[in-house]
Amino acid sequence: MSAERPVILVVDDSSDLLALTTRMLADDYQVLTAEDAGTALELAAGTPRPDLILLDVEMPGATGFDVCRVLKSEGNTYDIPVIFLTSKAEGDAQLEGLEIGAVDYVLKPANAGVLKLRIGLHLGLASRQQVLERAVAERTEQLDKTRTELIRRLARVMELHESSAVGNRVMRLSQYAKLISQAAGARQAICDMMMKAAPLHDIGKLGVPSEILRKRERLSAPDWEQVKRHPKLGADIIGEHDDPLLQLARQLALTHHERWDGSGYPERLKGNAIPWPGRVMAIVDSFESMTTTQFYRDAMPIEKAAAEIISGSGKKYDPALVEAFKKALSVMTKVRETYSDSLGDMINLDFSPAKARAKPSR
Repeated sequence: MSAERPVILVVDDSSDLLALTTRMLADDYQVLTAEDAGTALELAAGTPRPDLILLDVEMPGATGFDVCRVLKSEGNTYDIPVIFLTSKAEGDAQLEGLEIGAVDYVLKPANAGVLKLRIGLHLGLASRQQVLERAVAERTEQLDKTRTELIRRLARVMELHESSAVGNRVMRLSQYAKLISQAAGARQAICDMMMKAAPLHDIGKLGVPSEILRKRERLSAPDWEQVKRHPKLGADIIGEHDDPLLQLARQLALTHHERWDGSGYPERLKGNAIPWPGRVMAIVDSFESMTTTQFYRDAMPIEKAAAEIISGSGKKYDPALVEAFKKALSVMTKVRETYSDSLGDMINLDFSPAKARAKPSR
């Protein structure tokens, strides 16, 4: 609602009635007027934005009902309260007006005191609704930030379990997942969710002994079987939830080691049977693993890691997503430089971008 006097848009094809209604309201409100549907819709979507609309039903061309339907279908006007001000007194007409989204139905000729009282009532209700919606939005944003931070810290716990050094892996994984999703044409909401959920994809490694994860030599068959359990362990750790973000995180944990040709694990899914997020995460996980120093391998140059992924198109990786990876690679390289790792056994939980270092940590 406007900070100064509330803005009322009055719509009526009678110029005399517009003038009369304007005089009724002018002392308390800023009044805009329209004599036809087109002007009404233009003013409703313009500046200053009406806080409430008084709308005649019977107008030439588009009726007030038609105008109301349009207002309620548009994202920038759907929440403006509409009061029908009309001589059309039939019960069916009043019911139709309320069913299509009007908040009230006032018969002409309107008493000035009654009309002002009705307007004040609905402006007050709208104002309280806006306050409530803002509070809910703020609370939802706080909860989302808290949830995202908890995901990052849980991923950091896994990183400490796997390696003695703490770096910026969480940030890189998040950004890589978002960038590839964007390059693949995913909706922004999906890209944002991929960014938030990606760090949990390897959480199942908490169930694998750290001495196995930190081995420098080739893993024995029993050790490798232990490692291959981590997708299902991760899915179990995250659990099954109604929350879409946690559902996505579970899917990433369970399917990021499946391979396009069916040679992956744990279920040997093939092609499009692998959920799309898992196919994205397979590329993200491989790129991060190859470009970061491991106990068993030094970091590859980015160019070599990219070539490995491109050569795996149609075998390990979804060909369409490999093309998206190629589109995103230049920005992913900048992410790798911005969030390079510091050396040393240190805990850094501020997730701030680090300056580029000569060597990544193990």
